[in-house]
Amino acid sequence: MSTLKYRETPAQNPPSPALPDQEVPAAPSAPNIFWHTGKVSAAARNRQNGQRGATVWLTGLSGAGKSTLACELEKMLVDAGRAAYVLDGDNLRHHLNRDLGFSPQDRQENIRRSAEVARLMNDAGLIVIAAFISPLRQDRAMACAIIGEDNFIETYVSTPCQVCEERDPKGLYAKARAGLIPEFTGVSAPYEVPLYPALVLDTDCLTLQQASRQLFQYLAQRRN
Repeated sequence: MSTLKYRETPAQNPPSPALPDQEVPAAPSAPNIFWHTGKVSAAARNRQNGQRGATVWLTGLSGAGKSTLACELEKMLVDAGRAAYVLDGDNLRHHLNRDLGFSPQDRQENIRRSAEVARLMNDAGLIVIAAFISPLRQDRAMACAIIGEDNFIETYVSTPCQVCEERDPKGLYAKARAGLIPEFTGVSAPYEVPLYPALVLDTDCLTLQQASRQLFQYLAQRRN
């Protein structure tokens, strides 16, 4: 398997210079906070890990199979000796994002925080598989900007809404149709299809093994 390639007002003082392969984020709006550059570069961690960090961003409707696919890909990567980890949208709402609801603002903040976590994990040299409905293009573009275009692999799990609703593994579509869940993606809220995804996977046509294999092979073919 080949190796993988892989903010508002200025602070009072400029941040310390970065190592050649590091990007120093813009200083936060709070005063007296400064970026501290470490002595271990991302390149050094990549060499130690024998891989380069990347984020596979799985987007699609509820019930499309994102979480199942993410976990299967994670196992394949770990079995192949790669360091990988799943960031699942529901799981993060149990902990890091437990204070967020489902308003447009909270949904955007959910994606922003999760993308920041993925970026840190990529910097540590890990392959991240992120499973989020992330229905809006502008939010996915934000995630890409945070993670970095070279590390962001947008993957559209394109399973049709009818199939997702027939599966309804969490009973959410039934609740949404009954008016118990407002602003539910695919029923009462829109889903914006990715315009230029790296991969499109329809789990109604592909088996779990076929879909995860396609992702695995895509990662294997990425160059330094």
